[in-house]
Formats: sequence, C-alpha cells, structure tokens
Amino acid sequence: MKTFLSILALIICLIGIPVLSGAQNNQDSIKYRIETIDGNEYIGKILQRSADKIRIKTEKLGEISILTSDIKRISEVTQTIAKDGTYWLDNPQSTRYFWAPNGYNLKSGEGYYQNVWVFFNQAVYGFTDHISAGVGVVPLFLFAGAPTPAWLTAKFSVPVAENKFNLGAGALVGTVIGEEKTGFGILYGISTFGSKDKNLNIGLGWAFAGGEMAENPTVNISAMIRTGPKGYFITENYFIGTPDEFVVMMMVGGRRIIKRVGLDFGAVIPISSEMEEFIVAPWLGFTIPF
Repeated sequence: MKTFLSILALIICLIGIPVLSGAQNNQDSIKYRIETIDGNEYIGKILQRSADKIRIKTEKLGEISILTSDIKRISEVTQTIAKDGTYWLDNPQSTRYFWAPNGYNLKSGEGYYQNVWVFFNQAVYGFTDHISAGVGVVPLFLFAGAPTPAWLTAKFSVPVAENKFNLGAGALVGTVIGEEKTGFGILYGISTFGSKDKNLNIGLGWAFAGGEMAENPTVNISAMIRTGPKGYFITENYFIGTPDEFVVMMMVGGRRIIKRVGLDFGAVIPISSEMEEFIVAPWLGFTIPF
C-alpha cells in the first residue's frame, strides 16, 4: 500500500494542480493541416480552394499555394497550441496508455491498429463518439497449431466536463482457441482527470477466468504528460490484490508520434513480496491510426 500511495503522489506532482483545476492553455485559431506527398506539412487557414490548387495562410511562410495533385491529406485541426513558433497538434492517440484505456473515446469513424512485440495484435474502431469496440489476437496458431488467445473489447465513455473530466466503462472478453473452458476477461470502470495532453486516470477492474470472478478488484493508475510537439511521457501501473500477496505491475516510458504513427517504448517492472530478484522487461509497440 505504501508503494501505491507513493506512485499516486508522484503522478499528481508531475501532472500538477492546473490539470485538476481545469486550467487551459490558449488555443490557436488555425483550422487545417495539409500534408503533401513529399512529406512536408503546412498548418494554417484556407483562403481559397479550387479544383487544381489550395491557397493557405500560414504563420511562418505567409500565404502560399499548393497544387491539389501534391496534397496527400487535409485534416481539420480541432486543437493546437503555439509554442516558440512550433505547433503542438491535438493528441492523435489520446484514448489509451501502453495498454490501459482512459475516459477519452475515439471519434465516430476513427480507429487504430496496435502491435506489441510482433505477437500482440489489436484493432479498435469508434462506432460513435462515445462507443468503441475492437478485436485482438496473439496468433500462436502459426507455430504448429498452438492454442491462440483471442478477445473482444468494448468501451463506453462520456465527457463530464469537456477536456477536463471523463468517465468510462467497458469490458474485455476472451478465450484461448484450441483449449476448453478457457474464458477470461475483465470488467472495468475509469475516471480520467485532465486534458488529452496531460491527464491522470484511475480505474477499477474485476478480472474473471474459468467461470470465476476475482474477489478483489485490480486498481489501475495511469498518466500521460506531453513533453513536446510529438513526445509523451507515459506511466501505467496495476495494483493486484490476491489472497496471499499484493502484486504491483509498474510500466514507465514514452510515446513518439512519427507521421501520425505512435511508437511506444518503456519498461515493465513487476513487484511482489514473493520475488527474490529485481526484474525489468522492455516494452516496444506501435499504433497506426485509420
């Protein structure tokens, strides 16, 4: 329990009082981001649009024209912060940490594919602005038909105070294909305090397996803090109560946004009274939005 309180206090200090009090940064009025085929990116207001070109007003370059044939993608910028001449765009992957979800939801029609260490695969899609669902698999059947874990996941979330406080609830239900009576999953509820760029998430989950529900809930405390235009600090921690011992699973690391693809990296540190050695396992994954 001391470890639990210490980590919670550290996360609150890192996030700071402004998040919990709902303080906001000044928002810029820029509306669109234009990505070109050659890899360049322009942010500004569209002044004129025709069949063959777009004229846009940027802060750095002024008014410029871009041929429609050179444009790869045009997207509306819902939120952006200007710092030292660099634009910090709205967090493109704000709905989860390394693995745990938070109270923010995908927008209707948005989705992502997540892969961790090649074997873990999951795809999630936003059916509405409040409901998302997905499927996942660890394809061990590729190795001589070994039993294969597969699961379905769903989440409902709603903003209580826009960009300040969100609530959510969901479930993960899975089985091991090739084995009998191997159903598993978790039912959970989550509260997320803060913005998409700087938040604290507290969740409770009740795991089940083999037709039995855990007596004690698993407590999850996670946080995300933006460190730059495309960088994030992430920590995700689980406090698992069992009849015989108290287990803590700590995860700490970061995320780098590379051309809208999120690269997650960090370390997994299990802590238990039964452990005799200190163990650190690497975490490496990526997420591709669609």
